[in-house]
Amino acid sequence: MLSDYQRQLCDRFLAAPVVPAPEPWRQAAAGTIAVGGLLGVGFAPDPDSGEDLLMVVSHDGYGLFDAATGTKIARDRDPDLELPDGPDLACPGLGPLARAGVRVPIAGLFGGGLHTVADGWVLDVVSPEWPNDRVLLSTGGGPWRGSAGETWWHLFHSDYSELRAAGFSASGRSLVVATSSDITLWTRTGNR
Repeated sequence: MLSDYQRQLCDRFLAAPVVPAPEPWRQAAAGTIAVGGLLGVGFAPDPDSGEDLLMVVSHDGYGLFDAATGTKIARDRDPDLELPDGPDLACPGLGPLARAGVRVPIAGLFGGGLHTVADGWVLDVVSPEWPNDRVLLSTGGGPWRGSAGETWWHLFHSDYSELRAAGFSASGRSLVVATSSDITLWTRTGNR
C-alpha cells in the first residue's frame, strides 16, 4: 500500500509527458540507435581527442560510438569477444581505445552503473508503472520538489524494451539511456 506522498509522486511522474532535454542539452543527431540484444554500455574518453566515446556490448558483439553525434566509429561482430568481467565489469575497447589498451567499465545486464550526477544535473530512474521505467533529468532537487518542465524533465519512457542503463559520462558532457533494443544519446556544451 502506498502512502499519500508516494501516491502523489506516482501521479506526478505519470502525468509528465516525454519532452526534449533543456538547454544546454541536445539529443545526438543520430537520434535513437537500434542495437538488438543490448547487454550494456560504458563511456571512455577518446585517447586522441578527449571526447566522449560510448562502448556498446550486445549479443552480436561490440560497437563504439561518438557520444556527441551517435556516429559509429568501430564494430566487432566476433562472437568470442570477452564479456565484461572483473571488479569493474570492464571489457577491452575497440578502435582508438584498443590501440591505447583501454578497458571500458560496462553497466547493464551484468550489473555496474553509470554516473547519475554531473555538474548539478541529476539523473533518476523511476517506475510508477513497473516494469516501465522513466528517465528524469533534473536540477536543484528536481522531481522531488520542483515542477515538470521547470526543474525536471521526463526524457525517456521505456515502455517497449527493458532498461539496461542510464547515466552520464565521467566528463559530464554526455548522457545515455540504453535499453535491450537501442541507445539514445544527449550531449551538452558548457557547465550548465
